[in-house]
Amino acid sequence: MTTDPVAPATPGPQRKFLRRRLEGWMLRHQLPFNFWIHMPGIPLAYGGLVLLFFLPWYWGVGISALGFLLQWIGHLAEGNDVGEWAAIKRLLGLSYVGIAPRWKPEDPNRL
Repeated sequence: MTTDPVAPATPGPQRKFLRRRLEGWMLRHQLPFNFWIHMPGIPLAYGGLVLLFFLPWYWGVGISALGFLLQWIGHLAEGNDVGEWAAIKRLLGLSYVGIAPRWKPEDPNRL
């Protein structure tokens, strides 16, 4: 019987961090409409910021605004705050809705 001298690697801190962020993102985007409207919304929002360097400013601003508008519509349907706005509220000590009340996670502190 031979044993493999290399034991399976345990996930490093970066992988654990990314896994936790992904799980939190999935909790905040459980409504299929919200999830799928984010698929074009996120690239448009941040791609528009990149386009500010290559196109006239109004194209970059308009494309970013469209991307953020799509995400806002998704979160309006979901019933929670947009991620960037929730982070700002959290920094200012204001109340925010991270996860829509209809989903009621088993342990909200894990986010």
